[in-house]
Parts: sequence; structure tokens; C-alpha cells
Amino acid sequence: MHRRDAIRNVAILLGTAISASTLSALESCTSSAPKNYDLHTPQTKTMVAEVAETIIPTTDTPGAKAGKVDEFIITMMNDCYKKADQDIFLDGLKKIDEASKKKFKINFLELMPEQRAEILTEIDKERVAYNKRENKKDGDPTHYFQFMKDLTLLGYFTSEPGATKALRYVAVPGKYDGCVPYKKGDKAWAS
Repeated sequence: MHRRDAIRNVAILLGTAISASTLSALESCTSSAPKNYDLHTPQTKTMVAEVAETIIPTTDTPGAKAGKVDEFIITMMNDCYKKADQDIFLDGLKKIDEASKKKFKINFLELMPEQRAEILTEIDKERVAYNKRENKKDGDPTHYFQFMKDLTLLGYFTSEPGATKALRYVAVPGKYDGCVPYKKGDKAWAS
């Protein structure tokens, strides 16, 4: 099985809502995708790592940084997404910084974790409104935060810490049991 097939299957298994743009990127993932070297700058990598960690912070389970989600996002963006989508993504990182400067007068990376969460929550509300707008047309560009959110979830739950620490994981599953008792608060199954 190829990695992109495994990722798609895990996303479906988890019931994760993956946007059409992310699924189409998985379908078209080839080594001939345009390389964007702006994705590999230390500043971009740091910003992506902090955004991902804000979306999935370290709690009693490892966060996005532990799953090296930043590396996953940059690799996926660079190898699987069209140049236009890469540009939207990079521009989105700038927009996050601009929102931070507008609200708190400092860069996103200088914010406290609570402030980062506040900024991203506002941007996520903007993303939801953008996706639900009445004048939406096929072919409209994807909201930049949709990429960040989708790839963070996908990268985390397909990483070792995400699959084994945040979810219940059995390396070699046994027999199929279609009726497993569920107790409130139980983790979802990764396998």
C-alpha cells in the first residue's frame, strides 16, 4: 500500500473531515510537483510547527511537534500541491502574522499559547464563513487555513505519537469485533 492510500484510509477511518483540495492533492501526489524552496526556510518551518502545535497542543498526549507534523506539512505542500496552492499556503502564514500584529502588536511566534489559540480561532471562524458563503463557485481557491488544519490533523494522526498515544493502537489487530463497548472518554481506535 502506498503512503497516500494509507493516509486516505486513516482519514476515512477516523471520520476526519478532509477537504476536497487535500484529497485531490493526495490523488495527484507525484515527484513532478513544483518545488517551492520558500517552504524550506527556517522561518517557514518554525511558523508551521507553531501553528500546528497550537492546533494540536501537547497535553497528556504528545502534540503536533512530537509528531513532526511541520515536516509532514512542508513535504506534502512541496511534493503534492500545485504552485497556486503553495502560494496560498505561504501567503496564509503571512496573514496569520498580520492578524497577530493587528491584534497584539507582535509577531505570532512571540505570542503566548493562549493568544496564539485566540488568533487561530478567529481565523478558523473566517475559514468557516468563507466555506459557507452563498456566492461560492467551483474552482474558488481554498482558504489558507483549510490547508493548515487538514494537513495538521492528517500529519498528526498518521504519525507514531498520534496513532499510538492519542488513539488506541494495536500493532497487529486480532479478530473483528463489530460491537465493542464504548465508555465516555475512550480514545478512538487507530487500527
